[in-house]
Amino acid sequence: MSLLELSGVTAAYGQTQALFGVDLALAEGEALALMGRNGMGKSTTVKAICRMLPAAGRLRFAGQDLARLPSHKAARLGIGLVPEGRRCFADLTVRENLIAAARRGHWDLARVHGLFPRLAERMGQRAATLSGGEQQMLAIGRALMTNPRLLILDEATEGLAPLIRAEIWAALGQLRREGGLSLLIVDKSLKELAGICDQAVVLSRGESVWAGAMAELGADVTEQYIGV
Repeated sequence: MSLLELSGVTAAYGQTQALFGVDLALAEGEALALMGRNGMGKSTTVKAICRMLPAAGRLRFAGQDLARLPSHKAARLGIGLVPEGRRCFADLTVRENLIAAARRGHWDLARVHGLFPRLAERMGQRAATLSGGEQQMLAIGRALMTNPRLLILDEATEGLAPLIRAEIWAALGQLRREGGLSLLIVDKSLKELAGICDQAVVLSRGESVWAGAMAELGADVTEQYIGV
């Protein structure tokens, strides 16, 4: 049984339709890469899953009908989001950001510090004073502190320096090795995704155009739909 299942999902911004039929399935403990060129519906799909945008079609998480839930109740089911652009609480300290939405479970301050030691050194700093890479680490740590069953990362390494990107990919690899957490990763970094993800779904113009094992994603698909 899939932890997350989307079938024939459509969504629009006002009169402008953005999704025309997205299908994906993610099992408990798996990692799935959601790929495609810019503007093809990846972030819109994330918004539909997190109930930040109305959507039609089949959306189910942990046996629940997501389409019937507001965003805060979807989050309580165990969906943790690392949004595009990080969106940390700028005027709160690192510690305050981490505990703002914390829930009891495996992930606590000590475990987040172990994953991102830089955050342990900056607990009293305001988020606005952190570098972009540190803010991204904080956004990931904040999502983990909700103790989700599914962690969604929307372009978590975009625009970061190579060294910071490597640190974040290493942290995601650690999450995979520890097991127990499902990941949905929106990114374009094929090499890094191949080392972490079991499955991939490729979107084009708001539709799923390819789905399968990450190891089976060939050059023909990447050249046509991803541009690498």
